[in-house]
Amino acid sequence: MLSPILLSLKIASIATVFSFIFGVFFAYILNKKSIRGKNIWESILTMPIILPPSITGYLLLIVLGKRGIIGRLLLEYFGIQVVFTWVGAVIAACIVSLPLMYQNVKAAFAVIDPVYENAARTLGSSEWKVFRTIVFPLAWPGIVSGIVLSFARAIGEFGATLMVAGNIYGKTQTIPTAIYFAVESGKTEVANTLVFVMTIFSFVLIFGLNTWAKKRNYLGNKK
Repeated sequence: MLSPILLSLKIASIATVFSFIFGVFFAYILNKKSIRGKNIWESILTMPIILPPSITGYLLLIVLGKRGIIGRLLLEYFGIQVVFTWVGAVIAACIVSLPLMYQNVKAAFAVIDPVYENAARTLGSSEWKVFRTIVFPLAWPGIVSGIVLSFARAIGEFGATLMVAGNIYGKTQTIPTAIYFAVESGKTEVANTLVFVMTIFSFVLIFGLNTWAKKRNYLGNKK
């Protein structure tokens, strides 16, 4: 029973790191720069929120499977198989959690007054320094929110993970897939325990985020 919990934490943590990197990158590029086809790119990034996870998983199979565009190249030239591995589970979790990261960071960037950025540029700061010293710190609350929600989404991912990674105990079995197959096989005690763990963990994440946000606003108002 411990294996799915540890594996879920591992997969969700790695997926959240990649969601953070890509989410911040795309949010900055698409909202702070003039990019052609911005609406198209935004639609692609946020589609996993709307698409059923099974469809997302199927599309990943088409791309990463042995006969897929990328999967075939990885297998032929590098001997790497992504499907039915924990790496496949990480990719699935990253894809479904990225929209949450992107939307939160995008909203955080949107409320930053351009005056601060322009003033820094006038003083000779590079774009990287402007981002590092002004944009990123000011957007930090939204970024934290994106990290927490992305992690929660990644750890609860089921449909796409099952399609891409399967349910191999000790290798790809996460908490959601373990619950599903425990219920199917009549192991209600295992299912109940994992549901309890998942529910408490999700509550603690959201409660902690809300408490941190309220405390931060309170301290900000006092100043």
